[in-house]
Amino acid sequence: MTANAVVSPLPNQDGRQQSEEPLATMVRLVRDSWTVAEPHADLVAKHFYATLFGIAPATREMFPVNMEVQRSRLLRALVHIVQMVDRPDDLLPFLRQLGRDHRKFGVIPSHFEAVGMALLAAIKQYAKPAWTDEVERAWAEAYTIMARAMLEASTADDGPAWWNGTVVERHRLTRDLAVVRVRPDQPVPYQPGQYLSIEVPQRPRMWRYLTPATAPREDGLLEFHIRAVQTGWVSRAIVTHGEVGDVWRIGPPMGRLAVNRESGRDVLMIAGGTGIAPMRAIVEHLAQWGENPKVQLFFGGRVRADLYDLEILQNTATTNPWLKVVPVLESDSTLPAVEKGTLADVVTRYGAWQDHDVLVSGSPAMVRSTVSRMLVAGTALDRITYDPFTVD
Repeated sequence: MTANAVVSPLPNQDGRQQSEEPLATMVRLVRDSWTVAEPHADLVAKHFYATLFGIAPATREMFPVNMEVQRSRLLRALVHIVQMVDRPDDLLPFLRQLGRDHRKFGVIPSHFEAVGMALLAAIKQYAKPAWTDEVERAWAEAYTIMARAMLEASTADDGPAWWNGTVVERHRLTRDLAVVRVRPDQPVPYQPGQYLSIEVPQRPRMWRYLTPATAPREDGLLEFHIRAVQTGWVSRAIVTHGEVGDVWRIGPPMGRLAVNRESGRDVLMIAGGTGIAPMRAIVEHLAQWGENPKVQLFFGGRVRADLYDLEILQNTATTNPWLKVVPVLESDSTLPAVEKGTLADVVTRYGAWQDHDVLVSGSPAMVRSTVSRMLVAGTALDRITYDPFTVD
C-alpha cells in the first residue's frame, strides 16, 4: 500500500464533489469495525507497534524506550481520525498539521507504507469477525487519504522541523504545578490557542504536546503551564527536575482552537485546570482590539488551587467588557461568585448555547464529558471545537 494507491473521495480540483455514497460506505465500515476492535484498544496498540518494528526496524529509534504512554497517544489519534473521517474540512487540516509535526522524527515516505500495513494488521486481528475484504478495502482507502494528506504537508513544508528553546524562568506554584518560560532560538509561528510538541532533556524522544499560555510576542518568549499528572513521565520530569538553562526542542504548531472575530457569533470558552492555557492566549490576543465578540469563560477545577490563573483572568476582564469569567469548583465554594459542580453540570445549566462558538480545553475525561453533555443539551457539534492532544 502506498500513499497514492487510492483516489480520495474529497472534492476534485475543479470543485466538483465526487459521489458521497462511496464515502458514506467507507465511513460506516470503518466505524463499525472499529467499534468491534475498540474494547481491545490496548492490545490493538501493542500489536500495531510490534508489527511496525518487525517490518520497519529503523522506526524503533523514533520512539522512547518506554512505550506505555506512546501507545495511548496512538489510540487517541486513531479514535479522533475515525470520528472525523467524514468531515474532511476538519480532518484534513489536522492531518496536514500532523504531517508537518512528524518531520521532527525524520519520517520518510516508506514509513507511511509500513505504518499502514501495521495498522490494518492490528485492527484486523481484533475486529474479527467483523473484518471482511470490504472492510479491509475501506480501511485501506481511509488510511491512504490520511497518509497522502500527511505526506504532502510534510514534503511541502520548508520551515524548521523543530526549534531549540532555552528555559529562562521556572516557577513552581504548587507541588505538582509549574509555570515555565522558554525563549526559542527564533520565533515559533504559532497562533493563539495552538499547541506545540515538546521534547525535554530529561526525557529524550518522549515528545509531548504543550500549549503556550500567551499570545505570540515580539521577543518570542513562550509561557507554559505544566501540571505533573500521575502517569505523566514528561510532565513530572519538567515540574520536578526541570531547570533554568534546559534546552527544549519545539515542534511545529498544531490545533484548531481560535476565535473568529468576523463570524458575528459570541464565544463560550470552557477550560479545566491547565486547559486554561490556550484560552488565556486567545483572550490576550483579543485584548489588543477594543471591540470583540462577547466571550464567556468558564474556568473550572476540583479545588481552589486548580484555578491558579483566575486573578489574572479577572483583571483582564475588568478592562475588557466583552469578557466575563465564571469560576467553577466541584468541592470548594469559598470563592465569591463561584459556580459549584463540574464544568459539564454548570455550562449545560445555562442552556444549549446555540448561538455561540464553543471552545473546550482540559483533560480528555473533562473534554469528553463536557462535549457529550452539551450535545445532549442541544449544542450543535459543528459549533464545538476541541483538540485531541492536550495532556501528557
